[in-house]
Amino acid sequence: MALYAELHRHLGGSVVPRILWRFLQKEQSELLTQFADYGVFEEFYTRPRNTLEEYLKLHSMVEHVQTAESLPYFIYRLLRGAYVFENVAYLELRYTPYYRTDNRLGETDRIDQMNQIVSIVGESSRLVEYPIVTSQILCMHTKLPYAANKAIVDLAINRREFVCGIDLAGSDRLYGERMEEFIALYAYARNNGVNTTGHLYETPHGCHAELLPYLMRIGHGIQIPLLHPELLPEIAANGQCLEVCPSTYPKTGTLKDIAELKPVFDRAFDAGVDIAICTDNAGLHNVRLTAEYENLLTADIIGFDELRACQDAAFRHAFAWRYAERPAAMLGGLLQAEVDRRGLSCELSDREELSRIAANL
Repeated sequence: MALYAELHRHLGGSVVPRILWRFLQKEQSELLTQFADYGVFEEFYTRPRNTLEEYLKLHSMVEHVQTAESLPYFIYRLLRGAYVFENVAYLELRYTPYYRTDNRLGETDRIDQMNQIVSIVGESSRLVEYPIVTSQILCMHTKLPYAANKAIVDLAINRREFVCGIDLAGSDRLYGERMEEFIALYAYARNNGVNTTGHLYETPHGCHAELLPYLMRIGHGIQIPLLHPELLPEIAANGQCLEVCPSTYPKTGTLKDIAELKPVFDRAFDAGVDIAICTDNAGLHNVRLTAEYENLLTADIIGFDELRACQDAAFRHAFAWRYAERPAAMLGGLLQAEVDRRGLSCELSDREELSRIAANL
C-alpha cells in the first residue's frame, strides 16, 4: 500500500462539510438558521469564490467553532479520514492558534491561551488508533498585531515537541505594508532554528521576492513559474520546495482551471525545483489527497514519474519526518527481509504472497 505525506493542510479548511454540519446540529448552532438543509449548506461551503479574500471568510466561520473544547472532536475525525481514505502517513497541520482562543478574552489573555491550544492540538493528534506522524505549523496572520505574531513564533521555538515550523497566512494584499515586520519575525525564527514556510506567490498580489530567502518551503508559489520563472534557478539552488495545492486555485479565483497548472509543473521540473502536491483545505474543496493526484494525472498535467517525484519530495521536505526513506521503501525492505528469513523462492514472492506476509508482520 502506498503511503503519503501531506505538507499543507489547514485545520480550519480540513473539516469536511458533513462533519461540520453534524457538529453544528449537535451544538444547535445559530449558523444552521442560514441554511434550509444540508444540501444548501454543502453547496455554500464548497462552491468557488471570486477572490482569495472572499474565500478566506470561510476560515473565519470554522475558526469560530474550533474552540479549546471542540478541537479534539475535529482532530479525531480529521485524522480518521486522512488515515482511512487517503493513506496519509505524515501530516503537518497548520493553523493560527490565536483564532482558537476564547474571543471573549482580551488580547493579552488570548495570547497566553495559545500555549494551551498548542497542547490540545498536539495531544489530540497522538492517536494510536490512527497512527499518523503529525506535527503542527503555527501560522502568523496578516490581521494579527505584532505581539500576537511574535508570540506565535515564540511558541514554535518553545513547543518543539508539537510544533515543526511557522507560516504566514491571511490576505496577501496586506503583506507589503508590513513586510519589514514579517521579515524580522522570519529572521528571528530562523536564528532560533525554526523551520519556515509561508503563503507566497500564491496570487499575483503575493509576489514578494524579499521574503523568499527566509523560507525553506514556499506555500503555493505557483506565480513563480507562471509570472517570474527567472527565479526558478535560485529556488532550485536553495533547495526550496513549492507546496502546490491544485484544487485551491479555481476555488479562490486565482486560476480558471487546474489545466493552467501544467506550465507550473513543467517549468519547475525543468529547473530542478521540487514540488509537493497538497490539499490545502480538503474540507472546503471536498477533495482527498489521492483525488488531487488523480486529477493531475487525468488532466495530463503530470505523468506517473512526475507524481512519484512529487510524492518523494513531500517526504524529503517534511519538517518532522525523521527517516531517510518514505514508508513504501521501508515497507518494501521489511517484506524482503521477511521473504529472506522464511527462505521463500522468487516464485512465491508474488503480490498475493507479499500481501499475506504483510498482513502477518
